[in-house]
Amino acid sequence: MSDVTTRIQDLIDSNDVVLFMKGTKEMPQCGFSSRVAGVLNYMAVPYEGINVLSDADIRQGIKDFSDWPTIPQLYVKGEFVGGCDIITEMTLSGELDQLLSKKGVTFDQAAADKIREANA
Repeated sequence: MSDVTTRIQDLIDSNDVVLFMKGTKEMPQCGFSSRVAGVLNYMAVPYEGINVLSDADIRQGIKDFSDWPTIPQLYVKGEFVGGCDIITEMTLSGELDQLLSKKGVTFDQAAADKIREANA
């Protein structure tokens, strides 16, 4: 296992929810990262944001690790969930709530419901 793979695995193992993104939770640097971080922030999901722009090894390494070509990438309790389109769909369908609940991750159910109402 390469050094980068080990670092990525350690990040995923040591945090219940990890978002590999461009930029930070507070200041995403691309629209897709902004959308996913916005959903997680709004739903008050506790997560670790990993800025791939500050580490070229992680930026390429996470794509190889997940065999997924784009950033952002969301992991919940060690499981790769998906990128922006998948997270958006899961949020609107309620699947993200179900996944978080099943995995024992706290979130604001009222906020999740509000996102769906606003997009109905």
